[in-house]
Amino acid sequence: MWGVVVRMVKMLLVLLLLLLTLLSGASPQKPRQIIVKAGEMVVLECPRHIGYNHGETKLVWTSYTRQEMYMTTDVSSVEQVPMGVFVLGRSLVILSASVNHQGNYSCSLGNDSRPFWFRLTVYTAQSREYDKRTKHPVTCYTNESCKMHCPDVNIPAANILNITNNGFIWHKEGESLPKSSYFSSVEMTDHGVYTCTRSYLYRGQMYNMTFTVELDVKHKRKYGQSVILSPRDGVFDVDLGSTVVIDCKAVLYSDFDEVFWLSEESFVETNNNLSVFYNYTRETNIDEIWMTATLVFVKVSEEDLFKRYTCKLESVSELSSFVTITLAQKRIKSPNLALSIVGILVVIIVTVVVYVKFKIDIILFLRDTLGCYRSTSDGKHYDAYLMCYKSDAVTGLNEDNTKWLESILEEKFGYHLCLYNRDILPGKAEAEAVLNCVKQSRVVVLVPSSPDSGQGADVLNDIHTVLVEQQTRLVFIKTDTMEVSSSGSLPEALQLLSETGDCVTWKGTASMLPSSSFLQLLRYYLPAPQHESKIRQIP
Repeated sequence: MWGVVVRMVKMLLVLLLLLLTLLSGASPQKPRQIIVKAGEMVVLECPRHIGYNHGETKLVWTSYTRQEMYMTTDVSSVEQVPMGVFVLGRSLVILSASVNHQGNYSCSLGNDSRPFWFRLTVYTAQSREYDKRTKHPVTCYTNESCKMHCPDVNIPAANILNITNNGFIWHKEGESLPKSSYFSSVEMTDHGVYTCTRSYLYRGQMYNMTFTVELDVKHKRKYGQSVILSPRDGVFDVDLGSTVVIDCKAVLYSDFDEVFWLSEESFVETNNNLSVFYNYTRETNIDEIWMTATLVFVKVSEEDLFKRYTCKLESVSELSSFVTITLAQKRIKSPNLALSIVGILVVIIVTVVVYVKFKIDIILFLRDTLGCYRSTSDGKHYDAYLMCYKSDAVTGLNEDNTKWLESILEEKFGYHLCLYNRDILPGKAEAEAVLNCVKQSRVVVLVPSSPDSGQGADVLNDIHTVLVEQQTRLVFIKTDTMEVSSSGSLPEALQLLSETGDCVTWKGTASMLPSSSFLQLLRYYLPAPQHESKIRQIP
């Protein structure tokens, strides 16, 4: 049972993927965002996974900017330098970016591979947005060594010819003299914004790339200066109107050291009659003194959510330290994992049941409404061969019924049929002519006909072995008479073929309705036609 469900889920996923592809085409790749300052160099590197070894296929770069460009690796760098843009290897190099270079770029291996997209944004030198989006933070602690690294974002690859790396220089914001990126013992005065400038030499001219690094220097907290919040630092999730208690613990090294709470810049009182207050306790061990300052919210209000509360350790012998917290209203809890899993399973089961029940309607809807028909050839000339056979044991379709079936499949649903009386050349042996038509068709539809028309049982005997060996797809049309007949009443070859193919039952005039189950099931077993269905043009 589970095996059937798994197969149905896989079929549903394939169907949904096909539907999404038809509606929106190939899934677009989100462009990689590239940010650069005007006047500086920038390099777009095409990823290695854009195709493999395609022989002589060249990497193609296409830009969608104010100055439309179309470049390949065949264009020499001499021709490209006047434009300020050239291709070396897998890299697109822009020597001096301007607003004219801003826009979308793509790289691909000719027209045979999916392109990889970039989105280039060029900011002016005075843009605050550029500084905000390109700042690289670094955190170091006092009295420790500190090393700042110059970012290597969108820089020329080491193997790019004719571009020489001249190293980089550091400057601190507000100072003109160069600075070192290494601090053997960083101090609070080293805190600030630094600029790293990379320089590259190309054809006798220097081009720069600058990056901003923000150095945050913090005091190294010693054990005696630790401030511990419970349950955690930062934001506390609370319910409005509830009582909240927050402990702050610290180790003291002097009787004059103290731990207390601040609300913004004001002291929190120790008066327990207030809506917000704190109290404290001390615990003395052999080597140390622990002090706990407990902040109490008797009834959390909306006003408390907009304040910052700070627990501070004030020491006479060591540097003071502190932690700051804020309160936030609890959000509605999301469903737990078990409920989510149950919900997903229910959706999958319902989807599978709906698909199993309506899979024929879904497939025919895709063909007729969304134009999902065959667009490539597999070497077959016909979609199906309607092979009418005669048998004295059953009552088959009369000539009018057969012509109706041929007409509606070809004219209304767009199938290209092979018909014995129309497409088989005269003069050939009957078995040879029928076999040739079978080989050129994707499916063979066995249509029972009246005793005075159709091929005889001898022809079925002659081609039976070939049908089995080639594993030809068969659709076997039965009649109401055949449903009640015993299996022994059919010719042996026909009986064997009916057991290997898909069966559809003809129920007389009821099957001639466009919405009949006979037509729907027959079209479901047939492959999608090579030509678009005319179901919307013919009433």
